[in-house]
Amino acid sequence: MTFREISQIIAGTADAALAIDATGVIVAWNEAATQLFDLTAEAVIGQPCHEILRGEDDCGKVCSSDCIVRRAIRDNRQLKNFDVLVPTAQGKRWCNVITIIVPAVNGVTPYSIHVFRQIDTRKRLEMLLNDFVVTRSGLSSEEVKSILQAQPTITGQAVLTPRELEVLRLLANGMKGALIAERLKLKPTTVENHIQHILRKLNAHNRLEAIRRAEKAGIL
Repeated sequence: MTFREISQIIAGTADAALAIDATGVIVAWNEAATQLFDLTAEAVIGQPCHEILRGEDDCGKVCSSDCIVRRAIRDNRQLKNFDVLVPTAQGKRWCNVITIIVPAVNGVTPYSIHVFRQIDTRKRLEMLLNDFVVTRSGLSSEEVKSILQAQPTITGQAVLTPRELEVLRLLANGMKGALIAERLKLKPTTVENHIQHILRKLNAHNRLEAIRRAEKAGIL
């Protein structure tokens, strides 16, 4: 698919839609996106997507210079639709996002197309119901979300290697890096590298935040 074809798809979409390239830069933006975000195409095209959208999910901030979407573009990996909280013309609103990865073919740059549909009322009712059931049932938030089949978060689609998952589980059990290295028969520097990869993939600033985000997203 050429960039011209992608631009035509974006322009012809009734819902707010945009396209970004493999570097995370916005390359297409339709009129519905202008209405939703109160930002013109001229103002956003050429800008880093994460600086414009500043999205969050149930786990916290998700937009960054190396977000899950950008990694999916590089890996040619499609994503499930997800809910995200973004700043709009009416304040922060929940939207459900459909993302389509357009892979590189014959030298054409890979892109991702994003279509936003507002679901603010549904999402807030879902969160209220979740909190109510947690309070009354004694179940954890993660258990309740599984029962209610809440929409998956983008954080939950982070791809961790089996070794990274193993390290993360040991971190969640309270083990320090040196003990993890001893348990897994790895060098401490190797374990630290795994931890840094985990932090980056989960968009977390420290180990505790990574554990909490992974638990909330259902990775742990």
